[in-house]
Amino acid sequence: MSADRATSFGAEAANYEAGRPEYPFEAVAWMLERMPADSRRIADVGAGTGKLTRVLGHAPGAEIVAVDPDAAMLAALRQSVPGVPTFQGSAERMPLPDASLDAAVLGQAWHWVEPIAASAELGRVVRSGGVLGLIWNIRDERTEWVRRLTDVMHSSPAENMVNGPESEGPRIAAPFGQVVTQRWEWNRPITRTQLHQMARSRSYLIAASADERAEITRQMDALFDELGLEGDSTIDLPYVTHVFRAVRD
Repeated sequence: MSADRATSFGAEAANYEAGRPEYPFEAVAWMLERMPADSRRIADVGAGTGKLTRVLGHAPGAEIVAVDPDAAMLAALRQSVPGVPTFQGSAERMPLPDASLDAAVLGQAWHWVEPIAASAELGRVVRSGGVLGLIWNIRDERTEWVRRLTDVMHSSPAENMVNGPESEGPRIAAPFGQVVTQRWEWNRPITRTQLHQMARSRSYLIAASADERAEITRQMDALFDELGLEGDSTIDLPYVTHVFRAVRD
């Protein structure tokens, strides 16, 4: 990811925190299932505002650190998950010692990395037998209104990597071994305001011109009017959580 892109989300940290979904606990537990039993040192890489960090905190005995290239996102994380040590860095440039982790996990982030370089660097900081875990919440476009919403907002690199028609899934390289995957389907009750916040936190809208953002907002409002979504009323937004894990050789 370019430096500009890596630090572009901080301007929308509040919308990211309010608009993005949490991760199902069961999915995160499965991601960490193969982690060594004698130690539970975990780095949340590309941690953003701490959506995944919060769930990792429920792992018994876990010692968690958060890494992100964007100082503004880390500031938001320190507000939402106080007490977790934070470091500026990236999957390709980790500010941690060799073999200092039992797991490195990335939520909504691997599609931004260079997979060969990131695998090698994370392999440096994860000890032998440790885990690399990747997780994405992807809207379920089998639901017609959700498919229309994506047409308005534009699909993201994550959606194309994980769930695209020609996708082979994320690439993980040495020193990590075979990649295994699992998925969870669930619904998030969401308001009109939260849907707009979710859209504003997406890379396409962050990089769009003011006119483009205004037009996307207009089309979203037309869809929500058609759905009768007003005020504090909610609609179920279906998600599929895709999880991938690999064990370090």
